[in-house]
Amino acid sequence: MNVDLTHRTGMQQPQTLLERRRFLHACTRYGLNTALVAAGAGTLLSDEALAQTAKEERERKNAAKVQMTFATAYIVGVSRSHPIMQLDFKENVQNMTNGQVYVNLAPGKKLGAGAALAKKVQQGVIQVAQHSASNFAPFAPEVDLINIPYWCADNQRVVNLVTSQAWKSVIDPKIAAKGFKALWYTSTSARTFSVRKGMKPILSPDDLNGVKFRVPGSKMLQQVYRMLGANPTPVAWGETPSAIKQGVADALDPVISGLYIFGFGDILSHITLGQTVHGLQVYSCNLEWFNSLPKDVQEGIDFASEVTFHQNLAKVPAAFAFSAAEMRAAGVEIHKLNTDQIAAFEAKCGHKRKEWDDWKRQLAGSPAAFDKMLEAANTRGKYFVHNV
Repeated sequence: MNVDLTHRTGMQQPQTLLERRRFLHACTRYGLNTALVAAGAGTLLSDEALAQTAKEERERKNAAKVQMTFATAYIVGVSRSHPIMQLDFKENVQNMTNGQVYVNLAPGKKLGAGAALAKKVQQGVIQVAQHSASNFAPFAPEVDLINIPYWCADNQRVVNLVTSQAWKSVIDPKIAAKGFKALWYTSTSARTFSVRKGMKPILSPDDLNGVKFRVPGSKMLQQVYRMLGANPTPVAWGETPSAIKQGVADALDPVISGLYIFGFGDILSHITLGQTVHGLQVYSCNLEWFNSLPKDVQEGIDFASEVTFHQNLAKVPAAFAFSAAEMRAAGVEIHKLNTDQIAAFEAKCGHKRKEWDDWKRQLAGSPAAFDKMLEAANTRGKYFVHNV
């Protein structure tokens, strides 16, 4: 359902330029949502199809009883490489509420990104946003449990965990207390060890000694890299490409699809699939707004979230393969660690170390409560996702 309006690393295709012009034309004439839906359907180049899409969007909006503004930092089309499924979610919500909800999609940082989107959801400025779990953590700190390393890094364990009763009984009430409802969690892949051009790959903990490692605001991730011997260097995401180019930071850890989307193919030399922690993302919803809706509308949004979650899980391996192929085409080498290599990293920073006990008490309630979540992560539920 998503169309790629970005370009291949280092290349600008004439067809893409035409599509961008047509997208801007559609925005000007019919509005953003019509342009997005037409882009998703691949009908930007047809005036007749654009007019029909505009008519359908107008009729849907006029017939709806509820308006939902849904914001994300990502442009339309990234689901080819990073399966956040934003257009699918819009379509599913509208259909599964029987047209009672119309979704105004605000992609591409139109309303902000990361923690700024979570804050707007909490304040009720917007109803729904998609952002990382790490950016959710300042508002719902318990979610930061996911960033304790080497207990829940692969896709299957993450899906097991966030759909388990252990997570729902401990984490969901704490999220709700902060004014949020987690509609569904987006699986992509685990974080990486990625280094700038001119550096050797990170294949053992010793390779991280003294490395200036770019980190986000998560205190958890900062501790991970200190334990691995690196020098955690907080850098705002928007400043990260220039920081890597200039040597202010030597390395960073986003998932491979994030590195591709944000243009790191020309900056990096090596990506190591370190399997430390997962790059979990979440669709957060303002709880007060959700609870104000009629019961059948609530059920429709929940069902739409469930269906979009299934679509995400099916998309993961194809998106990962596309991102990896594009990064290799840009000259970046990708390394997958073997069991012994991963064990060496886990020994230095893994979840069994005492350094994580205070975090387990603070976020899960107790080490015993954390152990229940660990068991849930290792217990296969009804969902399957490929471990890329």
